[in-house]
Amino acid sequence: MFLDTVGTILGAVILGPLYGALVGGCTNLVLGIISGPTNIPFALVSIAIGLVVGLIAKKRKFSYKEAIITGLILAVLCPLIGTPISVLVFGGLSGSGADFLVGFLMKSGKDIFTAAFIPRILTNIVDKVISCLIVVFFIDRMPKSFINDAKKSLV
Repeated sequence: MFLDTVGTILGAVILGPLYGALVGGCTNLVLGIISGPTNIPFALVSIAIGLVVGLIAKKRKFSYKEAIITGLILAVLCPLIGTPISVLVFGGLSGSGADFLVGFLMKSGKDIFTAAFIPRILTNIVDKVISCLIVVFFIDRMPKSFINDAKKSLV
Protein backbone atom coordinates (compact mmCIF):
# COMPACT_ATOMS: atom_id res chain seq x y z
CA MET A 1 0.00 0.00 0.00
CA PHE A 2 1.44 3.37 -1.03
CA LEU A 3 -1.16 6.08 -0.21
CA ASP A 4 0.82 8.35 -2.54
CA THR A 5 -2.29 9.79 -4.18
CA VAL A 6 -4.03 11.15 -1.07
CA GLY A 7 -2.92 14.72 -1.84
CA THR A 8 -4.03 14.50 -5.46
CA ILE A 9 -7.41 13.08 -4.46
CA LEU A 10 -7.84 15.73 -1.75
CA GLY A 11 -6.95 18.52 -4.17
CA ALA A 12 -9.32 17.15 -6.80
CA VAL A 13 -12.25 16.82 -4.39
CA ILE A 14 -11.84 20.33 -2.96
CA LEU A 15 -10.58 22.25 -6.01
CA GLY A 16 -11.97 20.32 -8.98
CA PRO A 17 -10.60 18.27 -11.86
CA LEU A 18 -8.16 20.75 -13.40
CA TYR A 19 -6.46 21.64 -10.14
CA GLY A 20 -6.54 17.97 -9.12
CA ALA A 21 -4.72 17.10 -12.35
CA LEU A 22 -2.24 19.92 -11.71
CA VAL A 23 -1.56 18.68 -8.16
CA GLY A 24 -1.09 15.13 -9.44
CA GLY A 25 1.24 16.07 -12.27
CA CYS A 26 3.32 18.42 -10.13
CA THR A 27 3.60 15.81 -7.39
CA ASN A 28 5.27 13.38 -9.78
CA LEU A 29 7.56 16.06 -11.16
CA VAL A 30 8.67 17.07 -7.66
CA LEU A 31 9.11 13.42 -6.64
CA GLY A 32 11.15 12.93 -9.81
CA ILE A 33 13.49 15.71 -8.74
CA ILE A 34 13.69 14.61 -5.10
CA SER A 35 13.77 10.83 -5.30
CA GLY A 36 14.67 10.03 -8.88
CA PRO A 37 13.34 10.45 -12.40
CA THR A 38 11.45 7.13 -12.44
CA ASN A 39 8.43 8.96 -10.97
CA ILE A 40 8.11 11.43 -13.84
CA PRO A 41 6.59 9.17 -16.53
CA PHE A 42 3.85 8.17 -14.09
CA ALA A 43 2.67 11.78 -13.90
CA LEU A 44 0.11 10.74 -16.52
CA VAL A 45 -1.46 8.38 -13.96
CA SER A 46 -1.62 11.12 -11.34
CA ILE A 47 -3.11 13.59 -13.81
CA ALA A 48 -5.81 11.04 -14.68
CA ILE A 49 -6.53 10.53 -10.98
CA GLY A 50 -6.99 14.26 -10.49
CA LEU A 51 -9.30 14.55 -13.48
CA VAL A 52 -11.45 11.51 -12.64
CA VAL A 53 -11.80 12.26 -8.94
CA GLY A 54 -12.44 15.94 -9.62
CA LEU A 55 -15.18 15.14 -12.13
CA ILE A 56 -16.85 12.65 -9.80
CA ALA A 57 -16.69 15.06 -6.84
CA LYS A 58 -18.08 17.84 -9.01
CA LYS A 59 -21.13 15.73 -9.91
CA ARG A 60 -21.77 14.12 -6.52
CA LYS A 61 -21.01 14.71 -2.87
CA PHE A 62 -17.79 12.84 -2.13
CA SER A 63 -19.13 10.65 0.67
CA TYR A 64 -17.84 7.30 1.92
CA LYS A 65 -19.94 5.46 -0.67
CA GLU A 66 -18.60 7.59 -3.53
CA ALA A 67 -15.08 7.20 -2.15
CA ILE A 68 -15.33 3.41 -2.36
CA ILE A 69 -16.77 3.51 -5.88
CA THR A 70 -14.17 6.07 -6.99
CA GLY A 71 -11.39 4.01 -5.43
CA LEU A 72 -12.51 0.95 -7.38
CA ILE A 73 -12.64 2.97 -10.62
CA LEU A 74 -9.11 4.23 -9.95
CA ALA A 75 -7.97 0.70 -9.10
CA VAL A 76 -8.68 -0.27 -12.71
CA LEU A 77 -7.85 3.02 -14.44
CA CYS A 78 -4.42 3.53 -12.87
CA PRO A 79 -3.01 0.15 -13.92
CA LEU A 80 -4.48 0.61 -17.41
CA ILE A 81 -2.42 3.79 -17.76
CA GLY A 82 0.58 2.85 -15.61
CA THR A 83 1.22 -0.65 -16.94
CA PRO A 84 2.03 0.43 -20.52
CA ILE A 85 4.33 3.13 -19.12
CA SER A 86 6.04 0.57 -16.91
CA VAL A 87 6.39 -1.94 -19.75
CA LEU A 88 7.66 0.57 -22.32
CA VAL A 89 9.98 2.56 -20.07
CA PHE A 90 11.06 0.05 -17.38
CA GLY A 91 10.43 -3.40 -18.84
CA GLY A 92 7.38 -3.96 -16.63
CA LEU A 93 9.13 -3.39 -13.32
CA SER A 94 8.41 -0.65 -10.81
CA GLY A 95 11.04 -1.02 -8.11
CA SER A 96 8.49 -2.21 -5.55
CA GLY A 97 7.84 -5.53 -3.88
CA ALA A 98 5.29 -6.28 -6.59
CA ASP A 99 8.21 -6.92 -8.97
CA PHE A 100 8.59 -10.37 -7.41
CA LEU A 101 5.06 -11.21 -8.56
CA VAL A 102 5.80 -9.75 -12.01
CA GLY A 103 8.84 -12.03 -12.30
CA PHE A 104 6.88 -15.04 -11.06
CA LEU A 105 4.06 -14.43 -13.54
CA MET A 106 6.51 -14.02 -16.41
CA LYS A 107 8.27 -17.26 -15.46
CA SER A 108 4.89 -18.99 -15.40
CA GLY A 109 4.29 -18.00 -19.01
CA LYS A 110 2.32 -14.73 -18.79
CA ASP A 111 3.14 -12.01 -21.29
CA ILE A 112 4.86 -8.88 -19.97
CA PHE A 113 1.71 -6.72 -19.97
CA THR A 114 -0.36 -9.27 -18.03
CA ALA A 115 2.50 -9.98 -15.63
CA ALA A 116 2.90 -6.25 -14.93
CA PHE A 117 -0.84 -5.49 -14.83
CA ILE A 118 -2.01 -8.14 -12.32
CA PRO A 119 0.14 -6.97 -9.36
CA ARG A 120 -0.79 -3.36 -10.05
CA ILE A 121 -4.51 -3.99 -10.03
CA LEU A 122 -4.26 -6.11 -6.87
CA THR A 123 -2.37 -3.44 -4.93
CA ASN A 124 -4.49 -0.61 -6.33
CA ILE A 125 -7.76 -2.19 -5.18
CA VAL A 126 -6.62 -1.71 -1.60
CA ASP A 127 -4.52 1.44 -2.05
CA LYS A 128 -6.93 3.60 -4.03
CA VAL A 129 -10.02 2.70 -2.01
CA ILE A 130 -8.22 3.44 1.27
CA SER A 131 -6.77 6.67 -0.17
CA CYS A 132 -10.24 7.88 -1.16
CA LEU A 133 -11.66 6.93 2.25
CA ILE A 134 -8.87 8.84 4.00
CA VAL A 135 -9.76 11.93 1.97
CA VAL A 136 -13.44 11.71 2.98
CA PHE A 137 -12.36 11.28 6.59
CA PHE A 138 -10.19 14.45 6.35
CA ILE A 139 -12.82 16.49 4.56
CA ASP A 140 -15.50 15.54 7.08
CA ARG A 141 -13.28 16.96 9.82
CA MET A 142 -12.16 20.12 8.04
CA PRO A 143 -13.97 23.34 8.80
CA LYS A 144 -16.35 24.09 5.93
CA SER A 145 -15.05 27.67 5.92
CA PHE A 146 -11.55 26.35 5.12
CA ILE A 147 -12.86 24.40 2.13
CA ASN A 148 -14.96 27.33 0.90
CA ASP A 149 -12.02 29.74 1.29
CA ALA A 150 -9.79 27.37 -0.71
CA LYS A 151 -12.33 27.28 -3.53
CA LYS A 152 -12.83 31.06 -3.49
CA SER A 153 -9.10 31.80 -3.59
CA LEU A 154 -8.86 30.09 -6.98
CA VAL A 155 -11.59 32.12 -8.62
